[in-house]
Formats: sequence, C-alpha cells, structure tokens
Amino acid sequence: MFSSKQPKLEIIIGQESAVKGDIISKGTVRIDGGLEGNITADCVIIGEKGVITGDAVVRQMVVGGRMVGTIRASETVEIQRTGDVRGDLFSTRLSIADGGRFEGRSSMHASKEIGYRGGVVEAA
Repeated sequence: MFSSKQPKLEIIIGQESAVKGDIISKGTVRIDGGLEGNITADCVIIGEKGVITGDAVVRQMVVGGRMVGTIRASETVEIQRTGDVRGDLFSTRLSIADGGRFEGRSSMHASKEIGYRGGVVEAA
C-alpha cells in the first residue's frame, strides 16, 4: 500500500471530528472524520468513514472513504473497495480495488509534471 519513503503520521482527524479549512503538512495525514477544505500533504489516508470535500495535492493518497474534489498526486492514488472518489484525478499511477468507485476524469502524467514535491506544490 505504501512505499518505503512514507513519512511519519503528522495529523489525525478522528471519526467524531470535523475540520473546516485548509491543511498543509509535510507528513502523512489520516482523515477518519470530515474535512471541508483543501489539503496539501505528502500522503493522505481517508479511512472508511472519512470524507474530504475539497482538492488534494499529494505524493500519494489512499481512499477508503469519500473524496469529493480534484486529486493531484505526483505518485499514486489507491481507491480501496470502500472508497468513493467524485472529481478529476491527475496521477502517475491509479489503482481501484474491486468495489471501489470513481466518477470523474482521470489523466496520467509523469511525476515531474504534477503534484506534491517535498512541501512544494507544483502546477500541472
């Protein structure tokens, strides 16, 4: 699921919590509750009950819950069997497990063209 260069877990939004606003982190962010806003992080994990409504700029993302917005990933997006993504997706690799849902447009690019680069957002 993750590469060996996964940074430490920096932020957790618990199942009983909701955040409204943007999040920027150089580490891993886990969302088990709700986030209404944009997120920029090295890695984002959306748990089965988690929901993000906003855009994401990441190196990698794992979606086990719901994501509504644009995802720009410099490496990988993994939609798990319980995952539901609604919006456009730009990535170098995309994996959708049996049962996972994706509604939107997908565009595959070289990693240097999009996404997160060590705390720096690069334009597509």
